[in-house]
Amino acid sequence: MNILVTGHRGYIGTCLVPRLTARGFNVTGCDSDLYAGCDFGPLPDAIPAFDCDYRDLSIEQLAPFDAIVHLAGLSNDPLGELDPALTDDINHRGAVGLARKARDAGVQRFIFSSSCSTYGAAGEAFIDESGAFHPVTAYGRSKVDAERGIAKLASDYFSPSFLRNATVYGYSPRMRFDLVVNNLVAWAYTSGRVLLKSRGTAWRPLVHVADVADAFIATLDAPRAAVHLKALNIGRSSENFRVCEVADMVARSVPDSRTDMVPEATADARNYRVNCDLATSVLTTWKPRWTVPDGIEEVYRACIEFGLSADEFESPKLQRLAHLQLRLQTGELQADLRPSKVAGEC
Repeated sequence: MNILVTGHRGYIGTCLVPRLTARGFNVTGCDSDLYAGCDFGPLPDAIPAFDCDYRDLSIEQLAPFDAIVHLAGLSNDPLGELDPALTDDINHRGAVGLARKARDAGVQRFIFSSSCSTYGAAGEAFIDESGAFHPVTAYGRSKVDAERGIAKLASDYFSPSFLRNATVYGYSPRMRFDLVVNNLVAWAYTSGRVLLKSRGTAWRPLVHVADVADAFIATLDAPRAAVHLKALNIGRSSENFRVCEVADMVARSVPDSRTDMVPEATADARNYRVNCDLATSVLTTWKPRWTVPDGIEEVYRACIEFGLSADEFESPKLQRLAHLQLRLQTGELQADLRPSKVAGEC
């Protein structure tokens, strides 16, 4: 099976691609490499790739592929708020445009990396895939709109699926320290403070990046009828925690650290507990293996192995929003986040 993975050099992509190639899939990537130089450990072996913004791929370039795994996009709430209109263009309109071109090119399967952020301010009751959307950020809204737009393209020949990932954690060569578990571990390791920037009362569903990667593979393996137009919450129902509970886990796991809260901390409007049972019944070859305490230990060990310093942690190298702002200021990126150099063209 010929697979195109957009965002293959990102946090999830650098974990997914080696698993796909090990399984014998013929994998091509597409990535404009917004985070070039932001490595945290060795990157996986290179694969054939379109070194460009996925929005610029043509129908002809998509024609050889049997399936597309669409990971690319602005990947969290702070980035989304940088420019909500741009977030909509990349995460919503760009994703729908790619799906339309894929359909017209004859691509049979399209797996969209969505998010439980679509549930937003859902409250404390468990919510499953049939629950209402209540996004509270530009990022969350863009995922809702993308799902709805892509779903309209479904046909007997074009089959979309939507994986609504819980908040991801765990080690990746393109590490994200803006995710709650990873962020708290990094604060604890570099400063001894498990730093809460909100009151920590909000609920979050959590899932390890390796489990997310395996869920995409299981979706590719699944019969078309089982996943056609299906939205699946990716995580474990038992792995929903308040942020303050995660902070306490980190403080117990990272030596000589203690929980602390910034004075200006406020309640987080995002608050949702997610039921993930449907995914394991639909994706019969998939079962999440990681727990949050195990992930905390893994990230802590990675901080030791790669010598994370406070300066590096707080630098544009490992802070995604700061990295993009720096590249915009230096002119390496255009205002629409496409690379300024001609080499960035597809």
